[in-house]
Amino acid sequence: MENSSLQSLIGSLLAVLVGVGVGIAGSQGGAKLGGISLMLLAVAGAYLIQWIAFIIAYRLKTEKFYDLTGTITYVSLTTLLVLMVPNIDDRAVLLLVLVVVWSARLGTFLFTRVIGEGKDSRFDEIKVSFGKFLLTWTLQGLWVTFTAAASWAAITSTVRKDLGWLAVIGLLIWGVGFFFELVSDTQKSRFKTNPENEGKFIQEGLWAWSRHPNYFGEIVIWIGVALIALPVLKGWALLTLISPIWVIIQLTVISGIPMLEKKSDKRWGGQEAYEMYKKNTPVLIPRSPRK
Repeated sequence: MENSSLQSLIGSLLAVLVGVGVGIAGSQGGAKLGGISLMLLAVAGAYLIQWIAFIIAYRLKTEKFYDLTGTITYVSLTTLLVLMVPNIDDRAVLLLVLVVVWSARLGTFLFTRVIGEGKDSRFDEIKVSFGKFLLTWTLQGLWVTFTAAASWAAITSTVRKDLGWLAVIGLLIWGVGFFFELVSDTQKSRFKTNPENEGKFIQEGLWAWSRHPNYFGEIVIWIGVALIALPVLKGWALLTLISPIWVIIQLTVISGIPMLEKKSDKRWGGQEAYEMYKKNTPVLIPRSPRK
């Protein structure tokens, strides 16, 4: 076995172990089914769905339904948890609605985009390697687990509290994040479909306020979800509040922004308009455009 394949398989194993750890932590004070934590079952389901999709995707050598599979995972598992937990309350229903609305919107957008473009160039080399492609799908299972952890732990929690001021604040914050993500994605999509913008970079609308307003929205969304979940989490389950922290690290350090900035620098670096845009526009947190 080649070193790269072995490393990918080890990476997949580590991703599963980390996810299981999150599932065990989030299980404290949570409902069970047949003696098994519903939270842990949801985590197992997240990986299982990815692996089933991986088998099909690898045989077809396609990545077109990668993002769509993520959406199916969020929607199906969160819905099942709400249906399976006894004495469900308003907090759980609210979290279900927020996760489903966010996931359905983003997943549909990403799936439509990859179908329109014909492929996702990030997968050109990955999808022909069994180990690397498996790792990519397994990491999506970890991504789902981390991001949904706080909401799943709150939904399955046996602690029941009325929605209070923290939930209201969380909902408002979620709304701000959803607005930024929805509007910025829509603006960029329209920009790219305009033939007059061929070879240009977007610097209008919310993109004049931030170089990555969609990622800002994504981060804010999960901060809002975490605040809504917080009042019913206890003990080790509080570790699931890592959800927004994970999103921040993933988008600002590991992939997301670093990858896109490097790609943009390679394409437009040295051009006066682009260099001015970088100089005057914050990377992430929006700020009124400088004139």
